[in-house]
Amino acid sequence: MISAALAGLAGATKAMVFQLASLTDVTWQMSGEVVLMTLVGGMGTVFGPAVGAAIIIYMQNYLAGFGEWVLVIQGAIFVVAVLVFRRGIVGELVALLRQHAATPGEPQETVGLAKPAR
Repeated sequence: MISAALAGLAGATKAMVFQLASLTDVTWQMSGEVVLMTLVGGMGTVFGPAVGAAIIIYMQNYLAGFGEWVLVIQGAIFVVAVLVFRRGIVGELVALLRQHAATPGEPQETVGLAKPAR
Protein backbone atom coordinates (compact mmCIF):
# COMPACT_ATOMS: atom_id res chain seq x y z
CA MET A 1 0.00 0.00 0.00
CA ILE A 2 2.86 2.35 0.82
CA SER A 3 4.60 1.64 -2.48
CA ALA A 4 1.37 2.28 -4.41
CA ALA A 5 0.89 5.57 -2.57
CA LEU A 6 4.47 6.64 -3.30
CA ALA A 7 4.14 5.61 -6.96
CA GLY A 8 0.95 7.66 -7.24
CA LEU A 9 2.64 10.63 -5.58
CA ALA A 10 5.61 10.33 -7.95
CA GLY A 11 3.33 10.19 -10.99
CA ALA A 12 1.30 13.16 -9.83
CA THR A 13 4.45 15.15 -9.09
CA LYS A 14 5.89 14.36 -12.51
CA ALA A 15 2.67 15.40 -14.21
CA MET A 16 2.63 18.70 -12.28
CA VAL A 17 6.30 19.46 -12.95
CA PHE A 18 6.29 18.64 -16.66
CA GLN A 19 2.62 19.61 -17.13
CA LEU A 20 2.25 16.53 -19.28
CA ALA A 21 0.94 13.03 -18.70
CA SER A 22 1.79 10.80 -21.62
CA LEU A 23 1.25 7.13 -22.33
CA THR A 24 4.98 6.45 -22.54
CA ASP A 25 5.08 6.09 -18.75
CA VAL A 26 2.39 3.39 -18.77
CA THR A 27 4.21 0.72 -20.79
CA TRP A 28 5.28 -2.71 -19.60
CA GLN A 29 8.91 -1.62 -19.98
CA MET A 30 8.38 1.03 -17.31
CA SER A 31 6.94 -1.58 -14.95
CA GLY A 32 9.92 -3.80 -15.63
CA GLU A 33 12.27 -0.92 -14.94
CA VAL A 34 10.62 -0.31 -11.56
CA VAL A 35 11.04 -3.99 -10.66
CA LEU A 36 14.67 -3.79 -11.82
CA MET A 37 15.29 -0.77 -9.58
CA THR A 38 13.74 -2.56 -6.62
CA LEU A 39 15.77 -5.74 -7.12
CA VAL A 40 19.06 -3.90 -7.57
CA GLY A 41 18.50 -1.67 -4.54
CA GLY A 42 17.03 -4.32 -2.28
CA MET A 43 13.56 -5.63 -1.56
CA GLY A 44 12.30 -5.37 1.99
CA THR A 45 14.31 -2.26 2.76
CA VAL A 46 13.10 1.30 2.99
CA PHE A 47 15.91 2.91 1.02
CA GLY A 48 16.63 0.00 -1.35
CA PRO A 49 14.30 1.00 -4.19
CA ALA A 50 15.50 4.63 -4.00
CA VAL A 51 19.14 3.54 -4.20
CA GLY A 52 18.28 1.15 -7.02
CA ALA A 53 16.47 3.93 -8.90
CA ALA A 54 19.46 6.24 -8.53
CA ILE A 55 21.82 3.53 -9.78
CA ILE A 56 19.67 2.59 -12.78
CA ILE A 57 19.04 6.20 -13.83
CA TYR A 58 22.72 7.08 -13.45
CA MET A 59 23.67 3.99 -15.43
CA GLN A 60 21.23 4.88 -18.23
CA ASN A 61 22.61 8.42 -18.44
CA TYR A 62 26.23 7.25 -18.27
CA LEU A 63 25.73 4.56 -20.92
CA ALA A 64 23.58 6.71 -23.24
CA GLY A 65 26.43 6.96 -25.73
CA PHE A 66 26.14 3.24 -26.53
CA GLY A 67 22.71 3.73 -28.14
CA GLU A 68 20.54 0.63 -28.27
CA TRP A 69 23.22 -1.42 -26.49
CA VAL A 70 22.26 0.30 -23.23
CA LEU A 71 19.56 -2.32 -22.59
CA VAL A 72 21.96 -5.20 -23.24
CA ILE A 73 24.65 -3.74 -20.98
CA GLN A 74 22.06 -2.88 -18.34
CA GLY A 75 20.71 -6.45 -18.49
CA ALA A 76 24.18 -7.92 -18.04
CA ILE A 77 24.89 -5.64 -15.09
CA PHE A 78 21.51 -6.60 -13.61
CA VAL A 79 22.28 -10.33 -13.87
CA VAL A 80 25.66 -9.84 -12.20
CA ALA A 81 24.15 -7.65 -9.47
CA VAL A 82 21.46 -10.23 -8.69
CA LEU A 83 24.01 -13.04 -8.57
CA VAL A 84 26.48 -11.12 -6.39
CA PHE A 85 24.04 -9.13 -4.23
CA ARG A 86 21.20 -11.58 -3.51
CA ARG A 87 19.42 -9.15 -1.16
CA GLY A 88 20.12 -6.08 -3.26
CA ILE A 89 22.80 -3.52 -2.57
CA VAL A 90 21.16 -1.98 0.50
CA GLY A 91 20.13 -5.41 1.82
CA GLU A 92 23.72 -6.65 1.59
CA LEU A 93 25.03 -3.51 3.29
CA VAL A 94 22.53 -3.94 6.13
CA ALA A 95 23.51 -7.61 6.52
CA LEU A 96 27.19 -6.66 6.52
CA LEU A 97 26.65 -4.00 9.18
CA ARG A 98 24.68 -6.45 11.33
CA GLN A 99 27.43 -9.02 10.97
CA HIS A 100 30.10 -6.55 12.07
CA ALA A 101 27.94 -5.26 14.93
CA ALA A 102 27.66 -8.73 16.46
CA THR A 103 30.68 -9.36 18.64
CA PRO A 104 32.16 -12.85 18.39
CA GLY A 105 31.56 -15.10 21.38
CA GLU A 106 28.51 -13.21 22.64
CA PRO A 107 25.05 -14.35 21.66
CA GLN A 108 22.87 -11.70 20.12
CA GLU A 109 19.99 -10.42 22.22
CA THR A 110 16.54 -11.28 21.08
CA VAL A 111 13.65 -8.92 21.54
CA GLY A 112 11.17 -9.98 24.20
CA LEU A 113 13.38 -12.42 26.07
CA ALA A 114 14.91 -11.62 29.42
CA LYS A 115 18.66 -11.85 29.92
CA PRO A 116 19.82 -14.77 32.05
CA ALA A 117 20.73 -13.86 35.62
CA ARG A 118 24.44 -13.84 36.41
